[in-house]
Amino acid sequence: MLEKNKKDEYMTNKFFMPLLVSLVCSTAPLSAIAVDEDRLFASIKDSIPKRQHGQGQYDQLIIRGAYLIDGTGAPANGPVDVTVENDRIVEIRTVGVPGLVIDPKSRPKLNALVNENVREIDAHGKYLLPGFIDSHTHIHSPDENQRVSADYIFKLWLGHGVTSTREVFGMTGESRLLALKELSNKNAITAPRISAFPYFAIPVDGGEKLPPINTANDARERVRYLKRIGADGIKFMGAPEEILWAALEEAEKLELSTTMHHAQLNVAHANVLDTSSRGLDCMEHWYGLPEALFTDKVIQDYPSDYIYTNEQQRFAQAGRLWKQAAGPGTERWNQVMENLLERDFCLSPTFTIYLASRDFMRAYTAEWHYEYTAPGLWDFYRASREKHGSFFFNWTTEDELEWKHNYKLWMQFVNEYKNRGGKVVVGSDTGYIYSLYGFGYIQELELLQEAGFHPLEVIRAATKIGAQVLGQDHDIGTIQVGKKADMIIVDENPLHNLKSLYGTGVPKLNEETQRVERVGGVRWTIKDGIVYDAKALLADVRAMVKAEKEALGLDPKVPLKVEH
Repeated sequence: MLEKNKKDEYMTNKFFMPLLVSLVCSTAPLSAIAVDEDRLFASIKDSIPKRQHGQGQYDQLIIRGAYLIDGTGAPANGPVDVTVENDRIVEIRTVGVPGLVIDPKSRPKLNALVNENVREIDAHGKYLLPGFIDSHTHIHSPDENQRVSADYIFKLWLGHGVTSTREVFGMTGESRLLALKELSNKNAITAPRISAFPYFAIPVDGGEKLPPINTANDARERVRYLKRIGADGIKFMGAPEEILWAALEEAEKLELSTTMHHAQLNVAHANVLDTSSRGLDCMEHWYGLPEALFTDKVIQDYPSDYIYTNEQQRFAQAGRLWKQAAGPGTERWNQVMENLLERDFCLSPTFTIYLASRDFMRAYTAEWHYEYTAPGLWDFYRASREKHGSFFFNWTTEDELEWKHNYKLWMQFVNEYKNRGGKVVVGSDTGYIYSLYGFGYIQELELLQEAGFHPLEVIRAATKIGAQVLGQDHDIGTIQVGKKADMIIVDENPLHNLKSLYGTGVPKLNEETQRVERVGGVRWTIKDGIVYDAKALLADVRAMVKAEKEALGLDPKVPLKVEH
């Protein structure tokens, strides 16, 4: 550890500290510190523009005639008129019944005495939902392997109704992450709300190395540092016992939320029973869960030639893991589930990010790759021994069959956990393995339905439960008087067909013309009372991708080549 005077000098002179020098001696959250927006933009070093999309906030905004899916699990209701003032919902009024003309006398009146800063949205026949929460995100930068901008990512998210995210890594530096969070809070950029969960062992911040974590005291200091600079929580991958336990204890003491990808390198001493008993709040993916279900072993049955950093082996063997665990209904299955339920533990399964493992061809031929996948991101997806998640260079039918079996057991645990009162949230982990921002989130909704969730339970996981896990359910997660105006309006009924939420829409027969048309997609995304045209955001993304393809001499009308 650095001596105190050297440590304070180190902290003060860091890349982001000129903006937040007062944080060195303060525990105040970042949102409480007045920071100049221009310097925040400069600290990001992305080409993200100042907000050019979105109208409002309005003195009064009335959404007229929508069917309401409020996020609580209640069935659709309405038609309703919802009145918003600035960024808050002030009234939800049922104004009629389906199939009958609405009596104008039953409706809230538009206030014409507020300097004309008012708006009405005609949502008759449309569906109104709370803004979606993506509980596992990565805001990659143009300097990373994916070579995409934050602006590209944010527009894909907002274009699919994602108004809040839980960023669970921040390897490009927590300074950039916290600057983006603050700019989003100020609505200075076109972006969803960001909860910052930097990686516990992040090696750099703004280009400078942080002190190494070699002892329990180092671990506690790192947690205190992340709290000091304004993190909402911490993402763990694993660590030696004394370091991990000290960090979790310190985080709980400081009331910092915690989540973990239980990496196989550490899972022998840190499965979900171990970590949840030490105060871990949530798990990502599923690693560490089947290991807690082992009854005849402690370590999974690795082949003798297994090397963890060989991702072809790593993911192939991961697909054979659940069948090694105690099965549904067994004593061990129930014991693990009861322990996690008692500890109010959260599952963030991210089913979508493993889809290619069970159907590789379907993943790389998804129709949205044509117009929405940036060339740099597509190149990152392509088979490589070096890039994370790009392991499909000898993927077999047997590997896919093992993964299909893996999904059945994994999904059964997650669905039963939900049925017994456990918290399950919706996270996408997009930007890897042919899973595209926004689109991958809607895939996750579909996969929860496949796991056994009723569509209302899917929406509840994506909204109310996500807000609870973020600790923001007093403000977001359901459509309720007094809460923030975070909402989405869609043309089609998502309870009938979750596919109708995809930005590409979904084919549907027009009964009058007998022609198949593209329908659906999010029409408006509302965050903090600011109304975004979701289709315009996605049009921006298409234009970005087209321009990049043309600059590279590629035909923008065709998908990128499958082969190298």
